[in-house]
Amino acid sequence: MSHTTLISAQELQALQAAARPLLLLDVSFDLADTAAGERAYAQGHLPGAHYLHLDRDLSGAKAAEGQVFTGRHPLPEPAAFAQRLAALGLDAGMQVVAYDGQGGMYAARVWWMLRWLGHEAVAVLDGGLAAWQAAGGALGTDLPATRAGSFQASASLAPSIQADSLQAQLGRVRLLDARAGERYRGEVEPLDKQAGHIPGALNRFFKDNLQADGRFKPADALRADFEALLPPFAASEVVHQCGSGVTACHNLLAMEHAGLRGSRLYPGSWSEWSADPRRPVAQG
Repeated sequence: MSHTTLISAQELQALQAAARPLLLLDVSFDLADTAAGERAYAQGHLPGAHYLHLDRDLSGAKAAEGQVFTGRHPLPEPAAFAQRLAALGLDAGMQVVAYDGQGGMYAARVWWMLRWLGHEAVAVLDGGLAAWQAAGGALGTDLPATRAGSFQASASLAPSIQADSLQAQLGRVRLLDARAGERYRGEVEPLDKQAGHIPGALNRFFKDNLQADGRFKPADALRADFEALLPPFAASEVVHQCGSGVTACHNLLAMEHAGLRGSRLYPGSWSEWSADPRRPVAQG
């Protein structure tokens, strides 16, 4: 049976013991120090894990001068990302497990992107690196061997929406903003051109999906949290956004794990929206 949302450290250890084909991805990162994740990976990672970098591997090229800005972390070309995964040995149907040391905020981006390419067997290591070590898992420093895989992109399992379509549907979708409350309210803005939020958005800080130990809340607790935010909309009428389309995936993962399926990602998120003077902005 494939794992399609979260996987515990013990479940991952059982897969490894059974020698099941598996692709492990370490995506630890720090927005303030973009080399920190690679340094941490070099100092110790799950044995067999490959490292993927948010800017180089999980994002496409940023807009050049004169081009339309599509956000700080635009999605890469699907074929290019599929080729990158195949180069790490991914085959169709193979179980993928992604993890980080930041509460799953980057691993959730990988989870969504694999589904975006039509790959369902992808899960986030619940609790990340800390949970692995707490379960007695060892860390290594050896680089894993690579082989050519056969993976190719197929019909997407992860719907998305672009800025113009979202603006046309404001008020007719439930928009959830995954940023911290002070950024949502417009009290501070350390990264983007304007402070505030998209009109009509509700704030669901992605870290509210987690327990004190860094693992996700139980599915029934997550379901209750999100069901309090959705009315009068269905889960399929939810659009998720954040600063640049990364932590919004954490809320998408939490909803999926809670059985609330079909919501969409706005990949450009606030970084794209706030850079366009034509877009309305709200504060408070």
